[in-house]
Amino acid sequence: IIVKRPVHTTYEVANLAHYFEGRPVLFEHIKDYPGWRICSGVCSDRRYFSLDLGVPVPDLMRHLSGALERPIRPESVETGACQEVVVEDVDLNKLPILLHLPEDGGHYVASNVVIINDPELGRNMCYHRLLRLDERRFAARIVENRGTYNALQKAEGDLPVAICIGVSLGVHLAASMSPAPGVDELSVANALTPTPLVKCLTNDLEVPADAEIVLEGRITKQLYREGPFMDLTETMDITRMQPIIEIDLITHRQNPIYHALLPGGLEHKLLMGMPKEPTIYNAVNAVTRCTGVNITPGGASWLHAVVQIDKQGPDDGRLAIEAAFKGHGSLSMSGSSTPILISMIRPKSSGPWPQDFRQIVTCVFLRISPAARLTRPALTFPARRARPPRWVSTVRFHGTLIEASSNEANTDPLT
Repeated sequence: IIVKRPVHTTYEVANLAHYFEGRPVLFEHIKDYPGWRICSGVCSDRRYFSLDLGVPVPDLMRHLSGALERPIRPESVETGACQEVVVEDVDLNKLPILLHLPEDGGHYVASNVVIINDPELGRNMCYHRLLRLDERRFAARIVENRGTYNALQKAEGDLPVAICIGVSLGVHLAASMSPAPGVDELSVANALTPTPLVKCLTNDLEVPADAEIVLEGRITKQLYREGPFMDLTETMDITRMQPIIEIDLITHRQNPIYHALLPGGLEHKLLMGMPKEPTIYNAVNAVTRCTGVNITPGGASWLHAVVQIDKQGPDDGRLAIEAAFKGHGSLSMSGSSTPILISMIRPKSSGPWPQDFRQIVTCVFLRISPAARLTRPALTFPARRARPPRWVSTVRFHGTLIEASSNEANTDPLT
């Protein structure tokens, strides 16, 4: 979808992006920002990742898993499109950064990936939302005890940083995959799709050469109030004192496109949830044969997963559930009163792993009574509910977790 009429970065772009959510949108005329365009929705559907990576949708998870297990060091190049224009007189007010909601703490960058170098573990790439403070400074939400936070604690002074906006879908996925410490996310990205790197102009960090925009700067030890801002669950996150980032240089492409990502929207959800599927897959596959994983929208693409296994033994369901928690710790929701469900489904002998999980979740929540005894491998059916689908022959309850399986070799879990 191309929007040709002038639009404003205060609310209007976000509102239109929300209206067209699920479809890529290009805004060609941005009020007060001549020469700039804005895109949204490019990461809002698995089909777009399939097209960009050249991998069928059913094979995406295994492609991500392979890149995570076998990263490939990227090629370094002398020049890149991201440095076609060099801006030394930094003014962040000249970037078309959105104000999404009236409740927001200010104008936020939400689509950026952040690259730093840990003195001990090496390069790290991840996401940090950025609140624009003035012409040269952001306040960054940096989660405690994770990669960037730990690297900042080790640094004697400021920590050099490169902030990239408008990167490939492979880079987006790799930045969310949270590999083991010391594993380079840009090497994971390069295993997904070729990702040549170019060296920054003010520090020794390397960035994707085809990025639209790169902000070079330093994460300081100074703190500023950051928030509120909408979180993944579409609730407003709290205000915290967070590190200030000072920007020293801006580089970008000719006729740059700013990627606007809606907080709590489909892009946010897919980029958070889908990259965690291979970590669950690898963990479950270590204890039983895992044939599919999907982190579903019903849990804000973060708190609920459907895992498919080829069950061989009576304990495989329980073992797979335990392994899934290790593969994605947020499924366990320690201290939460909300039960987390993992459905273990025996695969059919032919046909793809289903991509629409609404029927699976519906049958579990509406057709299986939570009053069933925890030690009883049986189904109970409320009097006015339809019977469960044919693929369900056994249900076992593991605390608040449910394992639903079939003994039939050729059943479709969506019928």
